[in-house]
Amino acid sequence: MERTQTWLESKLDQIWELLFPEMPRKNTVIIQFKGKSKYRFGHIKLKEKDTHIVINSLFKHELVPEYIIDITIAHELVHYLHGFNSPLPQLYRYPHQGNIVNKELIKKGFAHQIKLEKQWIKKEWIKIYNQITSKES
Repeated sequence: MERTQTWLESKLDQIWELLFPEMPRKNTVIIQFKGKSKYRFGHIKLKEKDTHIVINSLFKHELVPEYIIDITIAHELVHYLHGFNSPLPQLYRYPHQGNIVNKELIKKGFAHQIKLEKQWIKKEWIKIYNQITSKES
């Protein structure tokens, strides 16, 4: 399946409904592919009253496993849950304090994906990054 804007929005909805059903959507959450970073997979920002989740646009490419996109979205949703760049109360002083994101992801069932992601980053990402970006030049 082609990784379009509609596909990405559907991914966000699926992950939210399955893994974060207790978390209210207190504002409009916009997700999009944007940027071509070697070291940044995603980020979350509050712009005016909307939350914007950005996923590395290189992840549109089929060489990037779908679980990498899933865990990136889930990572950003943990920030939302913890009150970073969302209208929810901020639970911690810093967004990655004490490995809180991974601890939350593990509670949500992402322990295996975290291990896969670490291995993939270590063994595959730079090769894939170079392959994708060399084709685009």
